[in-house]
Amino acid sequence: MLVNMDKYEDVSVLDDANSALDREAARLASLIYTHTSQDGTYASPIHGLYVNRYSQVEAADDVHTMFSPVICIAAQGNKRITVGKDAYEYGASRMYIAPVALPVAMKIMQASPQIPFLGIGLYLDPQRIASLLPMVFPNGLPEVRNRSACYVIEADLAMMNAAARLMACLSSPDDAQMLAPLVKDEIYIRILRSPIGVYVAETVLAESGMQQVAKAIDWLQNNFSQPWKVADLAELVHMSESSFREYFRSATAMSPLQYQKVLRLQEARRLMLSSSIDATTASRRVGYLSDSQFSRDYSRFFGCPPTRDITRWRQDQQQLK
Repeated sequence: MLVNMDKYEDVSVLDDANSALDREAARLASLIYTHTSQDGTYASPIHGLYVNRYSQVEAADDVHTMFSPVICIAAQGNKRITVGKDAYEYGASRMYIAPVALPVAMKIMQASPQIPFLGIGLYLDPQRIASLLPMVFPNGLPEVRNRSACYVIEADLAMMNAAARLMACLSSPDDAQMLAPLVKDEIYIRILRSPIGVYVAETVLAESGMQQVAKAIDWLQNNFSQPWKVADLAELVHMSESSFREYFRSATAMSPLQYQKVLRLQEARRLMLSSSIDATTASRRVGYLSDSQFSRDYSRFFGCPPTRDITRWRQDQQQLK
């Protein structure tokens, strides 16, 4: 009887690769834990790098926030990010990538005091990424198809190793200053060379449709309380209205007006929570003219009217304390 030893060698190689990936994820988790004293999200001394540590599954409500263009890498635990109607989950040795700024809802799905959620985020630097494009795509970008607002992919051994080395730079001010920028470039290059690299590349390519959408998003973030028309915003970024609508939805999973509405509602909620102002004042500050329309939009988005939502949120925080 003949035995195909190549089959067993392939299994052995695969097991070794998985073990190496697990070890690198454990190393990254240890470094994150070392540099975080308690639960929370922390900016680091390395420009553009932040770290996450959460030791419990969060309450029923998602956390609503604004995400800048980012690469998130999880070392352990599990997290869900919702954009529009689409939900994305990523856990150990997986990456979440958002090529453009997005209003999102986040929730920790798997975490405990013994095995907390641990991850890092690295903001995408448009200038650095643009400078790397000629090296990664010397013949120009390939055709872009099936664009999405976000992407979740596996982080291979090389990417996990780079993430761990970036975190290790936090242990030395000299390394953080001199070596971290090189490791960040490595991470950007590995993303650009990945299956979703072209989607990141097109957002920094001069005069591309996605770069124009990124400019429109930047304008919206600074002017969401003002009245405007889609045709005027399209003209501002030098696109036809139909093309602008198509590109915008493919990049954000929502229309320009829906995007503005989410920005307004998130900011209104932030104002009520942080400044203790009432719903009417908050709605006016973000651009609403009708209390009833604000209440309807708020209820559909957050699940209940403004006053009840804020009261419930504060009660939940008191219980956590």
